[in-house]
Amino acid sequence: MIITCPNCNRQFKIDISLIPDEGRDLQCGACSHVWFYKIEQENGEVLKLNDEIASKEIEAKVEKKDEKIEEKKEEFEKINNKINNEKENILKNQSNNDLSKNTPNKGIKLFSYLIVFIISFVALIILIDTLKTPLINVFPGLEIVLLNLFETLQDIKLFIIDLI
Repeated sequence: MIITCPNCNRQFKIDISLIPDEGRDLQCGACSHVWFYKIEQENGEVLKLNDEIASKEIEAKVEKKDEKIEEKKEEFEKINNKINNEKENILKNQSNNDLSKNTPNKGIKLFSYLIVFIISFVALIILIDTLKTPLINVFPGLEIVLLNLFETLQDIKLFIIDLI
């Protein structure tokens, strides 16, 4: 319950169970004024609103909002139509461009695959060279094959250097 000091008009929130039915003295925490407060019976009458004024205002607001909604719907439909037209144009342009783009992409893809293959092959050779001794211990016949592989790679390296 909110109680207002009659001296300084300061408002305080007080638990209603602290005030008995016969009332009690209260003291303002702001101005130290003391007064007697008794809980009064609430008015049993129901308040009535002026229905005509309230309903007319509400109806006017509803009509304005309905008009705004209709305008927004029309704008939304126009925007959707523009977007759909642009999508169709983009799809047409893409279908026309797909035919002309296929040939250059194939060459680029082939070159990319070639680079990946070369890098993978070099990584495999480095791995074999690093693990040469443990591989020879497990597979004794592999020593001659690895020796020939590394001699062949050395010859290819010398050939490439001579070309340059």
